[in-house]
Amino acid sequence: MEKLETRIRNHDREIEKMCNFHYQGFVDSITELLKVRGEAQKLKNQVTDTNRKLQHEGKELVIAMEELKQCRLQQRNISATVDKLMLCLPVLEMYSKLRDQMKTKRHYPALKTLEHLEHTYLPQVSHYRFCKVMVDNIPKLREEIKDVSMSDLKDFLESIRKHSDKIGETAMKQDEYMSLPAEPFLQSQFKYLKAQQQRNLDNIVLQQPRIGSKRKSKKDVYTIFDAEMESTSPKSEQDSGILDVEDEEDDEEVPGAQDLVDFSPVYRCLHIYSVLGARETFENYYRKQRRKQARLVLQPPSNMHETLDGYRKYFNQIVGFFVVEDHILHTTQGLVNRAYIDELWEMALSKTIAALRTHSSYCSDPNLVLDLKNLIVLFADTLQVYGFPVNQLFDMLLEIRDQYSETLLKKWAGVFRNILDSDNYSPIPVTSEETYKKVVGQFPFQDIELEKQPFPKKFPFSEFVPKVYNQIKEFIYACLKFSEDLHLSSTEVDDMIRKSTNLLLTRTLSNSLQNVIKRKNIGLTELVQIIINTTHLEKSCKYLEEFITNITNVLPETVHTTKLYGTTTFKDARHAAEEEIYTNLNQKIDQFLQLADYDWMTGDLDNKASDYLVDLIAFLRSTFAVFTHLPGKVAQTACMSACKHLATSLMQLLLEAEVRQLTLGALQQFNLDVRECEQFARSGPVPGFQEDTLQLAFIDLRQLLDLFIQWDWSTYLADYGQPNCKYLRVNPVTALTLLEKMKDTSRKNNMFAQFRKNERDKQKLIDTVAKQLRGLISSHHS
Repeated sequence: MEKLETRIRNHDREIEKMCNFHYQGFVDSITELLKVRGEAQKLKNQVTDTNRKLQHEGKELVIAMEELKQCRLQQRNISATVDKLMLCLPVLEMYSKLRDQMKTKRHYPALKTLEHLEHTYLPQVSHYRFCKVMVDNIPKLREEIKDVSMSDLKDFLESIRKHSDKIGETAMKQDEYMSLPAEPFLQSQFKYLKAQQQRNLDNIVLQQPRIGSKRKSKKDVYTIFDAEMESTSPKSEQDSGILDVEDEEDDEEVPGAQDLVDFSPVYRCLHIYSVLGARETFENYYRKQRRKQARLVLQPPSNMHETLDGYRKYFNQIVGFFVVEDHILHTTQGLVNRAYIDELWEMALSKTIAALRTHSSYCSDPNLVLDLKNLIVLFADTLQVYGFPVNQLFDMLLEIRDQYSETLLKKWAGVFRNILDSDNYSPIPVTSEETYKKVVGQFPFQDIELEKQPFPKKFPFSEFVPKVYNQIKEFIYACLKFSEDLHLSSTEVDDMIRKSTNLLLTRTLSNSLQNVIKRKNIGLTELVQIIINTTHLEKSCKYLEEFITNITNVLPETVHTTKLYGTTTFKDARHAAEEEIYTNLNQKIDQFLQLADYDWMTGDLDNKASDYLVDLIAFLRSTFAVFTHLPGKVAQTACMSACKHLATSLMQLLLEAEVRQLTLGALQQFNLDVRECEQFARSGPVPGFQEDTLQLAFIDLRQLLDLFIQWDWSTYLADYGQPNCKYLRVNPVTALTLLEKMKDTSRKNNMFAQFRKNERDKQKLIDTVAKQLRGLISSHHS
């Protein structure tokens, strides 16, 4: 402590020394400080005054600064608000766009907008309450889009169901237009390009035509789907699927089937369901609905067979259905596939063929059947262009061909019947060269002798010959019409025509001729003319063969060529007419014989033939005079048949049981009638008979009558059985029958005959002859 205090005192002394050394300077400093104090006071007053002035003057500035501060704060707030709004505004714009798209039914763009809104914009402003409302509405919007697009699809399906006949009609018209014979090369090129275009339509759809334009060109028809989806045209969004083409009817070019249909509802719905992950549901629904529609389309109306329009509408609906499906197949990926299309087509083909078989069987008009065939060909060709197999349809047409032939045969049966009924069965008279050439132009006939004759002259045949010949040719033309466009070879066409023509000749024409020949009131003149006509028609068969060869280009020498049976037909008809002539002649002879009134008990002789027989001979002479144009054998056969029938009838008249008695005088009168018949036979009513050939028809009667009139029993009994005997044709049974009639007469009419020697001798002779005849008969039988 002492050291410390000592140390302090030392320092104090040093301080004192130092202060004493600097004291004057300190005083000077204080003096200056006092002076500065005054100056400082002045400065303070000046500063205070300046501050007051500054405060006064800066008051407005402070206010302005305060306002500026508030403005800066507002500016920052506004900037922050703008930034937030810039984030929300795209969301609101997208939502507004979504609502507009929903309102205008642009559902696929709306779905795209919804995706952008959900995944891009809403996450940036997710903390706002309105965004939460939007997020909650998104599933509802998706369901709404899904439901509305499905509703559009249903409208589309209903629309194409109603308008499938219009679509099919257009497709068939287009195919018919391209099937015209003009410019075949351009046809083939068009079909090739059409097929190529059809196969390259993936992801391409029909674009709606502009309002006011009639029709789009092919290059403007299709556009990319996304571009269509972004289209703002309300018309394209609201269209039901079928476009109005009424203004196109005046255009030369037939519109394509796809030009009628807007498929965008299908594509929109497909894309919407694909985006929503429900593509399989959509595909199943679409296929199910289309199957139902297919069944409805394939159900034919009950009266379809009545008119061609019924068939046409049925075919149009089927074609329209498959045109739509084919387009869907090639413009979508997987909505329908080839297996599904093939399954539908197989069902359609079987049902269509069954319906056609049923309804075509009701058709009795060959023109309707022919029109139906052409319609089926057009139907098949149209679907074949779209790649559908149609061989079964052409096979069915071959069945309809048989039915067509039957309807033709029925029609021509009426034609032939009218021709035969209206014919006068007289040779065709011609009075001028023009008329002659007209007939020769209708029927192939050549006769040098007839050509040399002066006018007027007559053809040997009647009018039904050229008419029937021309109708046969018309029938062949009708058969040929059906074979067109059936993709048949010339040989098949030739075979079909020949078979049908054979049926016409052997069945239809033959039946018509037979009906005329068998007609009750048919006369001999008509029968003779029928024989002449059928003879000429038979000769014309070779010309019919040539006619068929010319139109089918198949030579008749071909191995499988069917021959015409016309010759047989006309021969059969001629033979039937000949038989009818023979029968008719016999009936006429019987009618004359019914007038015979013999007095079998008479003893007087008129020395002339009976009146009925004279009339009969006159009738036969006039009848055989008509036979001049008949073939010689026919006239000879008819004459021989008539004479034989007359001889047989006279023999029956003589031997009939009702004639129980007869006298020699009656027998002599009967002999005069037989001589008249023999005289007719000797006169040669028909040329061509050898000497006495026709008389042989009466040889049985002649020998029998000679035997009784000459009473030459000794010769008969002695020579019986020898080949050269005089009475070779007299049968002992016949002789005995006639002898019994005369014996009964001798017994009953001569009461006193037994008292006259001559009569007794004659009676004994008759008994002896009768006994010997019985012996001949019994020996012959034994």
